[in-house]
Amino acid sequence: MSLLKSRLAFVGIASVILTGALFASENSYAAKAKAKAPAVTYKNLSSKDFNNTLTAMKALKPLAAKGKGKVAVILPDTTSSERWTEFDAPILKKAFTDAGLKSSQIIIQNAQGSDATFITDDQADITAGAKVILICPEDSATGDEAEKQNSAAGVKTIDYDRLTLGGATAGKYYVSFNNVTVGKLIGSGMVACVKAWGVTSPKVIVAHGATTDNNATLFAQGYFDILTPLFSSGSWTDEEGAAPATTAGTWDPPTAETEFQQAFTAHPTANAALMPNDETAAPVITYLQQQGVKPKTFPVTGQDATLVGLQNIISDYQCGTVYKPIFLEAEGASALAMYLRAGLKPPKTLINGTTEDTVANYAVPSVLEIPEWVTAATIEKTVVADKFVPASQICSGSPPSGPSYAADCATYKIK
Repeated sequence: MSLLKSRLAFVGIASVILTGALFASENSYAAKAKAKAPAVTYKNLSSKDFNNTLTAMKALKPLAAKGKGKVAVILPDTTSSERWTEFDAPILKKAFTDAGLKSSQIIIQNAQGSDATFITDDQADITAGAKVILICPEDSATGDEAEKQNSAAGVKTIDYDRLTLGGATAGKYYVSFNNVTVGKLIGSGMVACVKAWGVTSPKVIVAHGATTDNNATLFAQGYFDILTPLFSSGSWTDEEGAAPATTAGTWDPPTAETEFQQAFTAHPTANAALMPNDETAAPVITYLQQQGVKPKTFPVTGQDATLVGLQNIISDYQCGTVYKPIFLEAEGASALAMYLRAGLKPPKTLINGTTEDTVANYAVPSVLEIPEWVTAATIEKTVVADKFVPASQICSGSPPSGPSYAADCATYKIK
């Protein structure tokens, strides 16, 4: 019996040792996992920390006390996209507030499409004590003037969404989405839509954003990377001629409609339109509906995931849109501004790329976010899930082509 007890005691001890070792191992793994995910601070902030609740901004509160002066934002207009007033302005304000700035330290303006107003606003911001100014001009000439004005006054510049070519480069940063990728998504979206809607022998009218906007150039580079091989093979036709020939180029919706009508009159067999954003696509879709064009017969593309674009998508007149979660872009720009205001160099974890200023021949340190293509089938799990545009807005009202957007939402399970 004593031998049996000894053996049982040994087994018990061994079990305890083994169990203890397992627990120690698990605790070790847990410790390692915890070590791999340190608390977010202003010293290790990454663009991967950003989300639609802006929680990462709170990590920047120590910088608010370290810095002095105001932070200003100058947005371009209210016509090229509804994003500037509906999304950028309020999100930027909240991001700065969450980062610890007082409302009196935040200036957010819109130049209303006027270059003169943009420069006047910039000068007023300098006079008001701004130490960092986020600029998003309609063209590089205006941006160049603003950047040099800022540099002369010792004010830091962040190019927001649009890169200013040839401006003052010292200490400048750029925050945007990868805009060549945006263009490629538009091009690939068109290709997928043509196939899904059964359009044979695609004859495409290719539109272009304003030629003074570097983003429009990058978008075009991206979508022509996708479409040029198709045009060259003869399987697709560029109705305006060999790529990269396009319509004249604009971000103004009424002008975009006029340009499209002229192209469509000249090429009445056209059966697809590559439009660079939702706002320029909307009047084109309205025009096509007036011509009796039916849903899912004339592919049209877009960008920005605006309400009008999303409703055109679920009513089957627009193929999809490039969704750019603006809260990511706004957080990146706000974070950079907080570092610069505090006189600190942004951490390497935040700067995730460079963007070439082809005029100044300078690689601008950048925070580049990732866009995605959204269709009717993915609106619910992207735009709605992110609370970017609520389903209640998307599903309200009636399209010219059907009974109601509510019915369209039911079709695509948007709720």
